[in-house]
Amino acid sequence: MNERERAISGEVFINANLTDAWNAWTTEEGITSFFAPGCKIEIKPGGYYEIYFDPEAPEGQRGGEGLRVLAVQPEKMLSFTWNAPPSMPEVRHQHTCVVLRFYSIEDGTKVTIYHCGWGSEGEWDQAFEYFQKAWLSIVLPRLAYRFKEGAIDWSNPPGIQELAGYNK
Repeated sequence: MNERERAISGEVFINANLTDAWNAWTTEEGITSFFAPGCKIEIKPGGYYEIYFDPEAPEGQRGGEGLRVLAVQPEKMLSFTWNAPPSMPEVRHQHTCVVLRFYSIEDGTKVTIYHCGWGSEGEWDQAFEYFQKAWLSIVLPRLAYRFKEGAIDWSNPPGIQELAGYNK
C-alpha cells in the first residue's frame, strides 16, 4: 500500500530580503513582530522553539510549549517540533514536525512551510484542520503583512478577513 503522508504545505512571498525573512522566524524580535506576542527561541539543534500565544497564561496553557529545534541551515531551512493547542489534550503532548524553507527571489523572499507527522481520527483530524487554517490563513499572511504594514499590534491583531490579501 502506498499511502501519501498527510501534510500541510504552503508558501508566501514577502517583501523582505532573505536575512530579514530568516530573522523573522529565528529571533525573539522577529517572532513577536508577526507570529505571537511571546516566545523562547534558541536557534540550534535541540534548542527551544516555544511560541506563546498567551504569554500570561499558566505554564502548559501559553501555546507552543516544550517545542524544540530539529535542524538549522541558516537562511535556507529551519525545522522544529510542533504541538496541538491545550484544548486538544489527546494529541497535545505528541509532536509533529514543521519545516520552513527560504528562497531569495527577485522582489523579496519566498517562504515555504511543510508540516507533517499527523496521526488520524479524533483530535488528530481536528488538529490538522485547525493548523491548516492557522498556517495558511493566519501565520503566513501575518508574515507578509508584517513586512508590508509593520509589526503586528497584539492588542488589535488583523483578522482573517484583513489578512486575506496577504496570502498570495
